[in-house]
Amino acid sequence: MIAAVPLKINKAIYHLGFWSLAYFFWVYIFRNNALVITHTITIQFCYLVFIAANYYFNSLYAMPKLLNRKKYVQFASAFLAMIIATAWLRVPVSYLVRKYLFGLYDIHYNVLNIFYESFINIFFWVFFFVAAKMMIERVRSQVYIEQIEKEKAANELNFLRAQFNPHFLFNSINSIYAHIDKSNKEARNMLLTFSDMLRYQLYECDVERIGMEQELNYIKNYIALQKSRIDERIQVSFTANNLNNNVKVPPLILITFIENAFKYVGFNEGKENRIEISLGYESGNLKFRIFNTKDNFITKELHSSGLGIANTKRRLELLYPGKYSLNIQDTDNAYTVSLTIFDI
Repeated sequence: MIAAVPLKINKAIYHLGFWSLAYFFWVYIFRNNALVITHTITIQFCYLVFIAANYYFNSLYAMPKLLNRKKYVQFASAFLAMIIATAWLRVPVSYLVRKYLFGLYDIHYNVLNIFYESFINIFFWVFFFVAAKMMIERVRSQVYIEQIEKEKAANELNFLRAQFNPHFLFNSINSIYAHIDKSNKEARNMLLTFSDMLRYQLYECDVERIGMEQELNYIKNYIALQKSRIDERIQVSFTANNLNNNVKVPPLILITFIENAFKYVGFNEGKENRIEISLGYESGNLKFRIFNTKDNFITKELHSSGLGIANTKRRLELLYPGKYSLNIQDTDNAYTVSLTIFDI
């Protein structure tokens, strides 16, 4: 907001400078030796007001609302109607200026001649300025289109370059898979699961919403990998109800909470250690809850900065403003997240 004020001021100064130069140009070009300079200045100033009024009418209304929307007949009608109106308005203005400012009393004041002269002059200059503005905007649009095309080409090139790394990565995973002893089924299955998760992140998550079944498959794969890593005495439960691809969610919107649970679950001797995850769809609402016991030996210094949780909260605010409920309870022994997204 602060930066917008100087921009408006600069724009106003630019317009004021332009019309001032046009005014002095007209005074110099159309000066009449039969009239004193004050007469010329006054006459040209009157024209300036009517021409400027026509220009801004076309610039701010007729062109964006009619011409740019291909309403050519309406634009032409509005263009001529405004010129006719200002030409007629100049007739009494011209009479009043001549009578009260210059002291000229014309018994036979020719209204039609004044109107015709005003119409021709206003039409010519308004047509000139509007045509010049259209040409400038066309050039700007062409430059903008060329910039967009260059950026598009650069983005496509970057995309093609980026495709090389995943392709190489998957080839490497396949090579590692082939070298794992066939008797080690657990390691081979883990690598296949990881490959499936990676493919999902790279190729399926580039959308605003994705089917819940696909997201659910990713969550299951992640849980399966983590269960093979943590202490087997930690109980992990996961339930999913009424979920199908008719339910659309932002990709990876829940995974940060799940990652956090596996990261801090730890293991405490003589105590119950568990992770409970539930996900369901009911009455148009998506309900997610995750609970994990915490390691008593984790100090505050070892805790993460919470950047992942903060980013997820921000995503929820942007994607579902006023349509979600998030409750996080962090105690010495447990961590609980309850999330409901309404009318999903």
